[in-house]
Amino acid sequence: MATHPESKAIRIQTNKTEQKEHSTPLFLTSSFTYNSAEDMAAAFSDDSLDVNIYSRFSNPTVDEFIEKIAALEGAEDGIATATGMAAIYATFMTFLNQGDHIISASAVFGSTHTILTRYLPKWGIESSYFDMNKPESITPLIKPNTKMLYVETPSNPGLDIIDIEFVAKICKQHNILLVVDNCFATPAVQQPIKFGADLVVHSATKFIDGQGRVLGGVVVGRKELIQPLYLFIRNTGPSMSPFNAWVLSKSLETLFIRMDRHAASAFEIAKQLEGHSKLQSVKYPFLKTHPQYDIAKKQMSNGGGIVTFKLKGGIEAGRNFLNSLQMISMTNNLGDSRTIASHPASTTHSKLSLEERAAVGITDGLIRISVGLENAEDILNDILQALGKS
Repeated sequence: MATHPESKAIRIQTNKTEQKEHSTPLFLTSSFTYNSAEDMAAAFSDDSLDVNIYSRFSNPTVDEFIEKIAALEGAEDGIATATGMAAIYATFMTFLNQGDHIISASAVFGSTHTILTRYLPKWGIESSYFDMNKPESITPLIKPNTKMLYVETPSNPGLDIIDIEFVAKICKQHNILLVVDNCFATPAVQQPIKFGADLVVHSATKFIDGQGRVLGGVVVGRKELIQPLYLFIRNTGPSMSPFNAWVLSKSLETLFIRMDRHAASAFEIAKQLEGHSKLQSVKYPFLKTHPQYDIAKKQMSNGGGIVTFKLKGGIEAGRNFLNSLQMISMTNNLGDSRTIASHPASTTHSKLSLEERAAVGITDGLIRISVGLENAEDILNDILQALGKS
């Protein structure tokens, strides 16, 4: 019986078929058959039946991935989606209605910001931002129609940390749903439900996959919250591909080992970069110079795999740095086995205004490094030689 999360990530598996396979098979089928017309009718008339009807609704391979993530996060249930943004959008659309209000941390992914500011207002849903560095600013923003509070921790790309337990207490006092994006940490590093979160969302495309192969998203939480999410996704269609679920489920088997390696290398690189003459600052959750270091140590088992730093010289220095890299990849993804460098101001957060980026610490010289699984010395040497040319 698997009791530790590392074991559950490996041993949770769909029931074996008559072939007695050791590795879970991939169920690439769009639909499923029935033994009788009566069974078919019952499947459509009773949503409580645990039966596969159509892979937009459920699929054994997808179910295995969901069961694993829910177990690792300490959640009762979950639902998988085609992408991380589909998971976030489905969560907003399921639990927010016309006339409702959502409070969000200002430090969120650019596409999330776009949904909050461009699309939700079309349906009469208003939003307010708070500063993650000032969690006391949440309470004054609460209105009678506030239904949800949304945070990323650590945030993308600024690595801001918020005390989930502190925020959860505020939400419970005011009957507000707390949704936490746990993409940067993964359940191998942090379990927000343990600290009071109601729902946890992931872009499984990132560290959960870990090798930049497939897209995916997932939401986990209490059964009573997942059921309406399931119905929304079942009827609107942003379902996860069984193939992607198969890849992601296998990826979870190495998640804990990978996150340990990512974090160990990231921490060493962050320490070596502190004080570099070309840098204004270096940020990593487990550096004592991080503003929320104590909170990070309380709710995270390690600092994760992302390091950010601000170059002196702004946009030109940033471009020179990226163009001088010899091994590290330039792409807008993260959480890969390959180390990745990106420039958020011109890519993932380019839709934000200059003022909005400044408010969340995204300067023109900010570089985000997703530390991969290469030798840490090789990663550091590439960063240092590129800094020498920037």
